[in-house]
Amino acid sequence: MDEVFKALADPSRRQLLDVLNERNGQTLRELCAGLAMARQSVSKHLGVLEAAGLVTTTWRGREKLHHLDAAPINAIAERWMTRYDRRRAGALADLKRALESAPMNEFAYTTYINTTPEKLWQALTDPAFTRQYWGVSFETDWAPGSSMTWAESGAKTADPEQVVLESKPFHRLSYTWHTFTAEWADANGVDAETLAKLQRESRTKVTFTLEPQGGMVKLTVLHDGFDDDSTTLAMCSQGWPALLSSLKTLLETGVPLP
Repeated sequence: MDEVFKALADPSRRQLLDVLNERNGQTLRELCAGLAMARQSVSKHLGVLEAAGLVTTTWRGREKLHHLDAAPINAIAERWMTRYDRRRAGALADLKRALESAPMNEFAYTTYINTTPEKLWQALTDPAFTRQYWGVSFETDWAPGSSMTWAESGAKTADPEQVVLESKPFHRLSYTWHTFTAEWADANGVDAETLAKLQRESRTKVTFTLEPQGGMVKLTVLHDGFDDDSTTLAMCSQGWPALLSSLKTLLETGVPLP
């Protein structure tokens, strides 16, 4: 938490976060173009923000993309707001964002896991693992372009657009998100109104990037392609932190979170 406060204390770094909040997933060149700062200064500030966990990065070909990661700031809010009226404060914050900010159409999250890239890859792809921390299993050969069948809570979903996009063992995995069917909704307790909203939205995709770091693995999850005011994004933003915490706990202790 000390690193987060130190990172936020500098107005230039807060400005960088504001720019990423307006449009997430920018390259260093794009960030420099929109700021009155030298490239070296921007790069240095991004390093501080990344070390504090406020910015996470992914690669698109040879381009390094920077994403805002709000998890550390949320942890600060959790520490001091749990005793107060979080619902009222949250409603005011939502109103302020709606009036002042452009919508963010992606979710980015980074965590560090005490494991190897090989074991983490297995945990992301092997049904024996995914069922433990996710409650989902995948039927696919994990080759790019291959179809995927999702099995969750006794329901299976399959669709021609439900496919593996990228598969580089131990490094990078990407696939399109599952199809929202009536059977899936019934199995997971999703009401008809919410299901109708989900079915009207564009299909999204998720990308996992694995990077060895000093005996650990840095796992970055980027879920993007959401429509504005996305119901899917609202649900995934709540689900991913808990799911990834359970994955980390499983790999480090042998037992997932309840």
